[in-house]
Formats: sequence, C-alpha cells, structure tokens
Amino acid sequence: MVVSAQQDALRPRGGRPAVTTRAELEQVALELFARRGFEATTVDDIAAAAGIGRRTFFRYYASKNDVVWGEFEEGLAALRARLSGTDASRPLLDALCEAVLAFNRLDPDHAPWHRNRMALVLTVPALQAHSTLRYAAWREVVAEFVGGRLGQAPGDLLPQLVAHLCLGAALTAYEQWLSAPDADLQELLAASLRALDGRWAGVRDS
Repeated sequence: MVVSAQQDALRPRGGRPAVTTRAELEQVALELFARRGFEATTVDDIAAAAGIGRRTFFRYYASKNDVVWGEFEEGLAALRARLSGTDASRPLLDALCEAVLAFNRLDPDHAPWHRNRMALVLTVPALQAHSTLRYAAWREVVAEFVGGRLGQAPGDLLPQLVAHLCLGAALTAYEQWLSAPDADLQELLAASLRALDGRWAGVRDS
C-alpha cells in the first residue's frame, strides 16, 4: 500500500538549489517529519527547508498530509492498468498477488524513506482520516477488477470483501515490516496475501 520511495535528494535552503520536483519536496518533508515529528512540522518549515515559497509548495501538494502519500495517484493508475491487462486465464488470487507486489515494490536504497512514510501513515492520528480516503480509492481499484472477473458490480458483496481482505493483508505485512527492520517487505506481502488462499472458496473465477 504504497507509493514507491524516491531518490534521496534533499534540497535545504542553505547552500543548495531549491527543489524542482515533487519527489525532491517529498524527501525534504519526510526528513523533517522523521526529525521533528509530523505534528511539529509546518508547511512553512517544509517550504523553507526546500528553498521554495509557501505558494510554490501548494503547487506540488494540496496539503501537508498529501506529501506523506507522495505519488499515490500515479501508483494507483499503474495498479489499475496492471490489473486491467491481466490475462483472463490467470487465477484471481495470483493476479491480485502479482499486482499488489508490483504496487509495493521499491528500490532497496529507498527502503528507509519508505519505512518513514509508512510509519507515519500507520501511526499518526492526524493522518488517519486522510488515510481512510486513500484506502477507499485503493480498494475501489481492486473491487473493479474482482467484479469484472466475477461478473458483478464493484460495489457488490464479494468484490468489496476481496478488496477489504487484500487491503488488510497488505497493512498487516507493513506492520510486520515496520517492527522487523531486517524483514523483506515483498516476502511479507506475499505471505500475507497467500494466507487468504483457501479462505475464499466462494470467490473463484477459475
């Protein structure tokens, strides 16, 4: 349940150029959140550290909360495209596992930043309402795919159930990853998703 981590390109005001991309601004913000805490860091703090003005910050992100999620929308579009392009003969669970693993795949060098991001998403109360909206969008993509496979509407019970199960499996894997620094995220995600197999015999398309 993530957006892949970006390059470690911090651009503080002192002595370095101002940030010029969303990815750079995201890294500046995540570094400040890690050092100062999410609540204690303001938009003005982020803008100053990035060497940009407050108005420029809002050209990149609508709010401080949105910075934590980075390029989530782009990742969501890629997830939808991947699921849409899945071979119809591919078993439902296999297709979902592969897509979720791809959605959460990141360069090992970016793991520390991604760990910071997910710690914020999963533990900061101020982000919970915002996270709920993001989770709903993610589940909608999964439910659309499952509904199409089963010949049902995305809002029907089974597509919604599978979407909730997949989200729960992914979040459980992330919680385990955050508590075990040496754990492999992809292995945890695969194990968590595969644990669903055999528990949804009524949700088989092949």
